[in-house]
Amino acid sequence: MKKKVYEFINEDSWFQKFIYTLIILNVLSLILASYKEIFGMYKVFFELFELFSVIVFSIEYVLRLWTADLHFEKGTSFSKRIKFSVSTYGLIDLISILPFYLPLFFPFDLRVLRILRLFRLLRIFKLGRLSKSLQTIMSVLKDSRSELSLTLFVAFILLILSSTLMFYVENDAQPDKFENIGQSLWWSVATLTTVGYGDIYPITPLGKLLSSAIAIIGIGVLALPTGIISSAFINRLEMDKKSEKECECPNCGTKF
Repeated sequence: MKKKVYEFINEDSWFQKFIYTLIILNVLSLILASYKEIFGMYKVFFELFELFSVIVFSIEYVLRLWTADLHFEKGTSFSKRIKFSVSTYGLIDLISILPFYLPLFFPFDLRVLRILRLFRLLRIFKLGRLSKSLQTIMSVLKDSRSELSLTLFVAFILLILSSTLMFYVENDAQPDKFENIGQSLWWSVATLTTVGYGDIYPITPLGKLLSSAIAIIGIGVLALPTGIISSAFINRLEMDKKSEKECECPNCGTKF
């Protein structure tokens, strides 16, 4: 019985399509509910749909927790269920349904309830379990994490350095705009990412020169992670195509 349930929730295409569709509808429901006119007209529908979704996702979570000992190879049944509970998808499954149950047991302020409802948006990450494309993206990011970490570290050093320099350059000329390094850091982020909101900008010649240099460097810094991820994607696609072309002889096991 447990094995059939495990195969149903993990391999049955109709069940996966149903969960996939339900997740998409939940995201659309969250967006539409933000419109006061629509929410006022269809409040009952939104509440019933949320109740239905929570019931389905709760049953799915319980079933996955129950069959976790079939998913993992090593450990006892209890340790395997703990391993599922603290896994990425296990936490996403749990957090996506918790906002519904918590107010039933604990009194919350309305502002806290609004924040808890935002966690419903995490249901979209459940698609990672069902979508091959999202699984590929997560796999590529995981394989490139060391290169991306190095790039982010370089960007962080550049942000701190540029914001500190700009603070000392512009503080005397604009004490209200560059009051501290924290405000300079906001300018540095906007400049390094080439967004340039225009709310804070240098007016001294040295400050303008520094800003120009940071903006040019920002183009290269932003291009680094893009190139790393693109290269990793190309390598992954080539590996997938190569594995699809390889065939294995059923008699001797030779790959050709």
